[in-house]
Amino acid sequence: MWRELQRELGALGKAEDVSALQRFFKTGPGKYGEGDRFRGIKMPAIRQLVRRYKELSEEEIEDLLRSHYHEDRMLGVLLWVHRFERGDEETRAFLYERYLAFTERINGWDLVDLSAPHIVGVFLLDRDHAPLFELARSSSLWERRIAMLASFTMIRALRFETPLVLAKMLLHDEHDLMHKAVGWMLREIGKRDLGVMEGFLKKHYKKMPRTMLRYAIEKLEESRRQAYLKGTV
Repeated sequence: MWRELQRELGALGKAEDVSALQRFFKTGPGKYGEGDRFRGIKMPAIRQLVRRYKELSEEEIEDLLRSHYHEDRMLGVLLWVHRFERGDEETRAFLYERYLAFTERINGWDLVDLSAPHIVGVFLLDRDHAPLFELARSSSLWERRIAMLASFTMIRALRFETPLVLAKMLLHDEHDLMHKAVGWMLREIGKRDLGVMEGFLKKHYKKMPRTMLRYAIEKLEESRRQAYLKGTV
């Protein structure tokens, strides 16, 4: 099965798409995705592979995570998500621990966003959230993003305390990808309870990075949005 998968990954790649993917995921020198490599495989094809290769061994999935190719790592994390969603408590605990052991290889915003809420967030929903605060203090951009995106699970469950604590912790993060992540999660809170989001914004919006604020207020009515942007709330 492993050799068949390797052949299929090679065959699915489209060289003409590689350059566009490298630009989109900012793989140039000094960029967040510096040095990442792509085969040129699109997401629908990767999701088909998840269904067809869901019986891969844990060792083989971890080999995918170790790959230099972005699409291989995406397949690996999505196989973990698939297995986690169908697993018993023992399986979920194991996959949660393996996920945290591989954060260095979950090194792209798309890899994080499609996995952290479904593994880390679900596992910690009714447990101590301290691991999220530890991740949020990490020097790793991807671990900080895992923390913020994992809190999406809490937001969906209408539990806003931890996401708001994380948002405050990450308020002055230096990276644009974190500004977007925090603003996005604040916007998701606002979709469910506008008063909670605005309560947070009124305390912090004047100190927020502009991108974070713009993401948070994106769905507000225009007059209210402009008031935040002009600092008149």
